[in-house]
Amino acid sequence: MVNEYPSSRAEVIELMRDKGVNPTQQRIDIAQALFAKPQHLSADQVMSLVNQQRAAVSKATVYNTLGLFARKGLVREVIVDPSKVFYDPTMSPHHHFYNIDTGELIDVESGHFELSQFPPLPEGTEAEGVDVVIRIRNSATH
Repeated sequence: MVNEYPSSRAEVIELMRDKGVNPTQQRIDIAQALFAKPQHLSADQVMSLVNQQRAAVSKATVYNTLGLFARKGLVREVIVDPSKVFYDPTMSPHHHFYNIDTGELIDVESGHFELSQFPPLPEGTEAEGVDVVIRIRNSATH
């Protein structure tokens, strides 16, 4: 999987502007937390990281910013169950393993997984992409 993350504040701002996102201080702080390294973070984890570095950013600001980033193509939302959403800065095609015992989300390169056929799409629609989450659990040790 090849993904280049912005490594400086200036690169974060440039990426945000390229995607049509106004780079406010709070949005920059959130983006820098997300792009620090390849990782999958929940909104609460993003809020914790940002608030460790700067003055408090509200939960609403974090959720609204992450939603905006997802709509603008800066991050992918990975919904592993109705109550658990991760934000993934790796935008190249890939899938995930989700360990239900540990809560860890692990990247799986798209070349390691193949879908041979799509079902017929509803009329007037087109496929935008496929996101596969394979739920795993730790093996029982005896």
